[in-house]
Amino acid sequence: MPRLLIMRFSALGDVAMLAPVVKELTVAVPDLDIIVMSRPFCAPFFDELGKRVQFIGADIKGEYKGIKGLNRLFRELKTWDIDYVADMHGVLRTHYLSWRFKRAGYPVAKIDKLRKERRALTAKGNKKQLVQLSTSFEKYRTVLRQLPIPGIDRLQSGGEHAERTPVLTFSSLQPEVTALTAPCSGKKIGLAPFAAHDGKILPLDKTESIITQLLHDDPTATLFLFGGGGTEKAQMEQWSTTLGTQSAANAAPSRIIVVQNHIRGMRQELQLMSCLDVMLSMDSANMHLASLVGTRVVSVWGATHPYAGFLGWQQSASDCVQLSLPCRPCSVFGNKPCHRKDFQCMKGIEVNDVVKKILGE
Repeated sequence: MPRLLIMRFSALGDVAMLAPVVKELTVAVPDLDIIVMSRPFCAPFFDELGKRVQFIGADIKGEYKGIKGLNRLFRELKTWDIDYVADMHGVLRTHYLSWRFKRAGYPVAKIDKLRKERRALTAKGNKKQLVQLSTSFEKYRTVLRQLPIPGIDRLQSGGEHAERTPVLTFSSLQPEVTALTAPCSGKKIGLAPFAAHDGKILPLDKTESIITQLLHDDPTATLFLFGGGGTEKAQMEQWSTTLGTQSAANAAPSRIIVVQNHIRGMRQELQLMSCLDVMLSMDSANMHLASLVGTRVVSVWGATHPYAGFLGWQQSASDCVQLSLPCRPCSVFGNKPCHRKDFQCMKGIEVNDVVKKILGE
């Protein structure tokens, strides 16, 4: 049985976007063994994809750090009887591993990051026409099609545009997840209001207004707040305490739950997201996690843009909330300074527009 090694480390969302394509590959080429190598905590993205998919968690910043560590990793990977190598990351570490495999006679294919097209999309002056670039899903498929895998031509494009269906399904929920969701009588709404960069985060006062309006407009709903880290948790705790207390005056009070206080680990988080009716997310990993379990996501875009190719799996463009500004997008990843120095792309988002999307109005 031929065996394919797929390498993708990087950000959590990028690894999550790989899972749907791996699942497509298991259907298109059922007689292929697939090994996905990524950071250890990404294992839950691939554990439910079938017996032909195995996961290797490689700590490239610890156990396999540096050239010596990568050489040791290469020697270990060779014992897996690999036939093909797909570099879905395209950074120094995976370039080096790909080079070692290629020198050893393995067929290797590497991702094209479309840097020229991205520069045109985000140009500050003389911005080119705003056009949709290839999605990350299609770029992953393109890598696979470069390999001489028998039957790879059966791997089709366009799955990301199909009707929303879960990539990951769970035969049962863990007790912690059931304990949170079972008491909910109305809609279960997730909110993931944080991201890695300011250009991808709504002002906190707007998020607070969104929570307040949701509590008012749908008093039977339960709100689940997703986030991590001390500062984010403290902010969510504040919203839960102050806004939850205010909502208790309603006849049927809503609930605000800080997920981090109840859920442990990626698998439980994915299971909880699979129970939601809708998720509000910035352009962040939570959009992709919810997408994997088939949950509808209302996404908010500021410095970045869905046209860069990072919209969640099978999510609708009509559920994207964004402003039409001549400076947008200014960044592919949201990590560049604001040209206007005021983040109007996020400050100008109307709270009512977001709430209407969430409630399906």
